[in-house]
Amino acid sequence: MSYMRGDLLTKTRKLVKGLAKPAPKWLKAMEEAPPVTFPRVDSKIKKIELPEDVYVKKFFKKHPDSLYHDAVKIRGFDPPPARVFAWRVLELKEQGVSEDYAMAVADMEYCKEKRAKKTAYKELKEIARSEGKEPPPNPYPSAIKEIQAEEKKYVMDRYYNPKVIEIANKMKEERDMLLQDRAASGQW
Repeated sequence: MSYMRGDLLTKTRKLVKGLAKPAPKWLKAMEEAPPVTFPRVDSKIKKIELPEDVYVKKFFKKHPDSLYHDAVKIRGFDPPPARVFAWRVLELKEQGVSEDYAMAVADMEYCKEKRAKKTAYKELKEIARSEGKEPPPNPYPSAIKEIQAEEKKYVMDRYYNPKVIEIANKMKEERDMLLQDRAASGQW
């Protein structure tokens, strides 16, 4: 009876005392040997904190653009760069390196990896151009550009889809009518 407050024994005891219910056969035995009561958990749920969370926050303070450019792929297997940075700092600290030096090394590795990705894509584009082909899509696109690519279809619909144009025209007419009503009543 998870929807009830309190346990079954006290509820039944109160109902029997109030003569609202006849005493069940199990009540006497249960009063003699009551079930174990577990302490209630506080309503506050503790936030899960990992040891690397401190360094993830420091990473985002140092590289705020990374929040938008390095997307977190939920279906992907690669961890986000902030976690990789934090793991690297923890790994270096376990080896006995100071925190500042470990963060500097991890930051240098992050920047180096980012630069390597950019140069690899530049080389891919140059190879494609020299072969006369269209350059391949960026294998490391920023999250903003991915979202814009997904929304591009809907942006183009705004100009060419007759249904969307019709809805937009109706909205313009309604706005014009509202403005005329306001002007006529002197609410401006």
